[in-house]
Amino acid sequence: MASSLLLLLLLCTASVSAQLRIFGLRARGLPSDLLGTTDGYVKVFIGTTILGQTSVRHNNANPWWDEEFAYFKVQENDLLRLEVHDDDFLFDDLLGVCQRPVKEGTHTHECYLEKKGTLFYTYTLSGDNQ
Repeated sequence: MASSLLLLLLLCTASVSAQLRIFGLRARGLPSDLLGTTDGYVKVFIGTTILGQTSVRHNNANPWWDEEFAYFKVQENDLLRLEVHDDDFLFDDLLGVCQRPVKEGTHTHECYLEKKGTLFYTYTLSGDNQ
């Protein structure tokens, strides 16, 4: 009987989700291409779910984005992925990908992009769905 209660308790706590909030996105030193200075934007994912993307900051190697993203079905260690793109006429260039498992609390990170530049961002994971 005690082992059944323990199993039930483990199953209930394993399915508890939290709120994730991503904010404070900015980049520094994004590369130029043949068409000029980067027209940067960021796509935000948690696992395989896309939370959205920022607006495009035209002709700016050091953009800031005002957008915030929130998601309510997150568990600790779910993978947060941020993709930095350069908006172009035919095909957008992927400048780099930043990914890490999320942890409870508020965390600020910087990520070095494959094609030059750095992405800075902050996220908060709160377990009580505030």
